[in-house]
Amino acid sequence: MRPMLIRAYSALDAEATLDVFRRAIRVTASRDYAPEQIAAWAPQDMNVTAWAAKRAAAATVVAILDGRVVGFTDVDDRGYIDMMFVDPHVAGRGVATALLAWVVEGAELRGIRQLTSHVSVTARPFFEKNRFVVVEERHPVLNGVALTNFLMRRSEVDSEVDSEVDSEVDSEVAPDAGAT
Repeated sequence: MRPMLIRAYSALDAEATLDVFRRAIRVTASRDYAPEQIAAWAPQDMNVTAWAAKRAAAATVVAILDGRVVGFTDVDDRGYIDMMFVDPHVAGRGVATALLAWVVEGAELRGIRQLTSHVSVTARPFFEKNRFVVVEERHPVLNGVALTNFLMRRSEVDSEVDSEVDSEVDSEVAPDAGAT
């Protein structure tokens, strides 16, 4: 097995990242969300062209393991993590930890003092173990269905990421009400 690689997203990653997104929600998050919530969050008819444009605009990075995309994340200039998803087949292998380490390192280099995200019920334990705290519980409506997520914040951005916390869940960030 080759080591994991974190690299910038390219347009060629659109299908693979969309597949990771769908699988993480439909498999991993299905333990914490009802079938109608899963269907609203990751519908079959998602437009790959729109997805590709959103990922490119978000300065996304992908995790590559054994030659394939197994996860992705992003962080904006304010320290907001819009998405972090990991393929369920590699849960517990350090992918979420590596992606979060990339986020933290990049934020630290850019002088970002805190990180925030809207985190799913499923991903909450991973984020809590990595020094994020719940600011508020939220119930955004996505495609007509209410979901539960948590606004979480990590107030001190330093390069410390707990490499021992990659649970079998790994992580996915819950959608904001305006997410597509």
